[in-house]
Amino acid sequence: MKVATHDGSFHADDVFAVAALSLTADEPLEIVRTRDRAVLDACDVRVDVGLRDDPATADFDHHQKGGAGKRPNGIPYASFGLVWRAHGTALCGGDERAAGEVDARLVQGVDAIDTGVALTKPLIGSVRPMDLTDLVDQFNPSWDEETSPEDRLRRFHEAVAVAAGVLRRRIAAARSRSRAHTRVLEAIRAAEDPRVVILQEPLPWHEPVVTGAPEALYVVYPKTDGWGVQAVPQELGTFVNRKPLPESWAGLQAAELAAETGVEDAVFCHGARFLAVARSREGVMELVRQALAA
Repeated sequence: MKVATHDGSFHADDVFAVAALSLTADEPLEIVRTRDRAVLDACDVRVDVGLRDDPATADFDHHQKGGAGKRPNGIPYASFGLVWRAHGTALCGGDERAAGEVDARLVQGVDAIDTGVALTKPLIGSVRPMDLTDLVDQFNPSWDEETSPEDRLRRFHEAVAVAAGVLRRRIAAARSRSRAHTRVLEAIRAAEDPRVVILQEPLPWHEPVVTGAPEALYVVYPKTDGWGVQAVPQELGTFVNRKPLPESWAGLQAAELAAETGVEDAVFCHGARFLAVARSREGVMELVRQALAA
């Protein structure tokens, strides 16, 4: 597949768009960096160049008058977002939830910066964290470097390889979380007591439990060193829990917690009262019983 993008300095937008396309192809892409109309027309796909947005003709540009539209939250589509909108679900194995997560946690941030939408602002002078736009920009030559067209194309390929690696890992993580979401929902439905969700695997559970199990107070799950019980937050992103573990347990370790609860294999209770651990499932369930009754 021959993919065209603009020449000159490259950015996270066009680099990640090409990286996404590279994941759809069985063979390495042939990348052409130009603004020559005849050369563009001879390519299979045009990214961030050409003044046209039409997936049917494999055109993914947003520089035309009026742009290429916005998401419901107001963030405009740049070329990465246009490519992801066309191919993201397929790249996530047909999982729309995973594709939506990648868009929210990776694609939209790149698109926002490329279209002039500020998502963050410095709190301490001019100090700010390095983002993906900065990372990609490191592959561009400095103003005082003399580079040939071949060298600039090589650097573009290097940037695309890095972006493809980031995108692969983000896709894998999103698909994993999507599978976990389904399993947690199954555990919520299977719960004998709606106040206690019991997982058989250490799944990421916060989003489905907080948003989908309003009666849940505690989540029980296996850990490498036993079993844990964790209090459910009132809202995502908050440390305020629906029902903290008993105050008398706070900060207790091993023998102290065992003496307080009568659970011989109790390991510890966090001082913030959101997590307690026991060596056995039976032990942690006794901690849950006591916490519910407290």
